[in-house]
Amino acid sequence: MAPTVCNTALEAVSIIESGETLWTHSMGATPKVLLDALAQHALTKQDLTLLQLHTECAESLSDPRLKGHLRHRCFFGGLPTRELLQQGDADYVPIFLSEVPKLFRSGEQRIDTAIIQVSPPDKHGICSLGISVEASLAACQVARKIIAHINPQMPRTHGDGFIHYDKFAAVYTQSEPLPQHPLAASDPISLAIGKNVAKLVRDGDCLQMGIGAIPDAVLSCLTEHQNLGVHTELFSDGVLNLVELGVINNKCKQVHPGKTVTGFALGSQRLYDYVDDNPSVVFMDIEQVNDTSIIRKNPNVMAINSALQVDISGQICADSLGTKIYSGVGGQMDFIRGAGLSEGGRSVIALPSTAARGSVSRISTVLSPGAGVVTTRAHVHYIVTEYGIANLRGKSLRERARALIDIAHPDFREQLAKEAFDVWGLKV
Repeated sequence: MAPTVCNTALEAVSIIESGETLWTHSMGATPKVLLDALAQHALTKQDLTLLQLHTECAESLSDPRLKGHLRHRCFFGGLPTRELLQQGDADYVPIFLSEVPKLFRSGEQRIDTAIIQVSPPDKHGICSLGISVEASLAACQVARKIIAHINPQMPRTHGDGFIHYDKFAAVYTQSEPLPQHPLAASDPISLAIGKNVAKLVRDGDCLQMGIGAIPDAVLSCLTEHQNLGVHTELFSDGVLNLVELGVINNKCKQVHPGKTVTGFALGSQRLYDYVDDNPSVVFMDIEQVNDTSIIRKNPNVMAINSALQVDISGQICADSLGTKIYSGVGGQMDFIRGAGLSEGGRSVIALPSTAARGSVSRISTVLSPGAGVVTTRAHVHYIVTEYGIANLRGKSLRERARALIDIAHPDFREQLAKEAFDVWGLKV
């Protein structure tokens, strides 16, 4: 049955009723136009639940007036939801990113309505989820109804993110620029970390990395490498630069050789133009992208991730500041385990040595109370700061403490060594 064609975004979301559980398309494909209308419509409804990953530009749904009308349920926190999560007015669900689609497809998590942003239908009536497939494909497969913002500026991408126009219950068309994240300006600390990580990357490696100052710095240091591949949950402009230089050609991969594999992309308009109708970039269901058994099939997987805090035993906190939720579990463990099982694979946690303008050491004796251990000390491999590289694989607690203190900021090393003995009984 053909969808209802709506004249306004508010008309499109008006089919949502009280008590419904909603899913919103996330990352750069966050349907801001529909979500802004939902913020208005929700005031007339009760007990709506909005499931989401990180959303871009969706601050309208954080309006305090929505309390009792709409509650966020986050698999990953971001700027629009962080304050709500930290004050207990939104719910955080710790879960591996690879497991989110399974949660939907198994029926463990009900979805009444999926709210998405897509490219216009092609001659076959097929739209594309564009720059963000992640868990939205699974959500659309199980939702009772789908509301779509058709955006002529959404790239039509190759891979898993195709959905027929007739699947939609309601559509609203409006041309709207996508959120952009230009390359981060290179600061001295990020560049020093990037150079250290680049020392660990070998020709022919298959990369996974995020976006931000440190991943961008790492990628900028790889211009002399050869035959790199990409199988990652997300990528940005730093990857595009290496593709154009011929450094990334994906020729050594076993899974989707010759193609860059991702779950979503976030960057500049140049990046969005690049992925538009580009068969060499495959946007896949995140259940597949982040599946450890698939990741490990590529040899020499190099997983590069970040953290908020590391203790001297190697425990990695990446989703919270103590008990204050900051982001989410995401795909860090999916890829660290996948890399660990890959032939020749390695993983890196890269982070600045300090936080709060140098007043706090990110390498600590123990994690802050309530801090979430996203990567266990049994999974950790390399830790990198601007001061060097610590290889923790196969190392004892005493050896780990010594290696981590050596790459901590010099201002904190003496204190960490003293506390290693006082707290852990380790003579370093």
